[in-house]
Amino acid sequence: MRFSELVKASWHALIANPKRSFLTTIGIIIGIASVVTIMSLGAGVKKQMLRDLDTTQTGQQTAEIYYNSRDMFLNEPGFDNRDVTMLMDANLKGVAKVEILQQTKKIGMTAIINDSQQAMTADLVNKPVKQPIVAGQNLTTYDFEVKNPVMLMSDKLAATKMYTTAANAVGTSVTVQQTTYTVIGVYHNKAADARLPKPLYLNSSTGKQGNGIKLTFKPGAQVSVGAKQALHQLKKSGSHHRDGRYEYIDMGKLLKGISKSISGITYFVAAIAGISLFIAGIGVMNMMYISVSERTQEIGVRLALGATPKNIMMQFLLEAIILTVSGGVIGLVIGTSVAAVASMAMPFRAIVTPASVALAFGVSTAVGIVFGLLPAKQAANKNLIDILR
Repeated sequence: MRFSELVKASWHALIANPKRSFLTTIGIIIGIASVVTIMSLGAGVKKQMLRDLDTTQTGQQTAEIYYNSRDMFLNEPGFDNRDVTMLMDANLKGVAKVEILQQTKKIGMTAIINDSQQAMTADLVNKPVKQPIVAGQNLTTYDFEVKNPVMLMSDKLAATKMYTTAANAVGTSVTVQQTTYTVIGVYHNKAADARLPKPLYLNSSTGKQGNGIKLTFKPGAQVSVGAKQALHQLKKSGSHHRDGRYEYIDMGKLLKGISKSISGITYFVAAIAGISLFIAGIGVMNMMYISVSERTQEIGVRLALGATPKNIMMQFLLEAIILTVSGGVIGLVIGTSVAAVASMAMPFRAIVTPASVALAFGVSTAVGIVFGLLPAKQAANKNLIDILR
């Protein structure tokens, strides 16, 4: 028999009992849909996360170098404009841009409070923040617009360290390097010691300093080579090279590691969901055994008319493959749709990769072959004389 005739005969045998055929494919549909959904959402999460972590929109790679002071009580920033100028003049290999990373939360600094030098931390804010005010008043929108040198002090710093009560801190002056701030209020906060207006802080000399520096590389540049050159220059001539140590973070290497981790988690979860395909395969095998048992006379007639055992085996094997592949196609459509609907409620888009499509067809075909082979062999091994008896 020609292959096309075998396919046609297999298809007609399946549609002769549509309910049983459909119920048999439900396990395949659920398994493929689950795997495709998980892989699509995983690919979307991976792409969005890598996009968020990538510091440039042009595909340029970056590396970050951080400064750690040897004196844990010294809060002076480790980088300033001298370091930026020095690195740009060093003609580092592949480096296109050097800039200081500016923090906005719990920035370490040394300030003059109540006529004594003190280490403190500060948060930078762009607008007034609603919070419990213990004494004085909160920052106002007007303070940000005109860049008033005013600040809030935490009750922890005001009452327990520098002043007898929180009210005594209101109206006092705090000098942070070249800028003198007036304390207009005391707020309740256990994290940072002070809250400063971000626009004023960044426009002052302190705004050009920080404990991190970012190197942006030209496309195709070797990040590790340029970063090591920068690290060597800083250790040799950095503004604070005698007071601490420098270390760099290769963002490209970090992104590759994160990408592998996300892919590993996605495949692991997909593999767990794929267990249902094994159970579905057993259902397909059971249905095919029942079909072989019910169609004994049909097998006998075909053998009597000249069909070979190979033809019989191929027909029943094709029936199993058509059954599972049909379920795989339906599962692919359902999985893609579920992933698309689910991504509407998430901050990323689901991505159906070619691997997901190949997996749907490949796995469903493999299930049909593996679990359809034994019933097909049983059908092919039927003896014509035994059937006629």
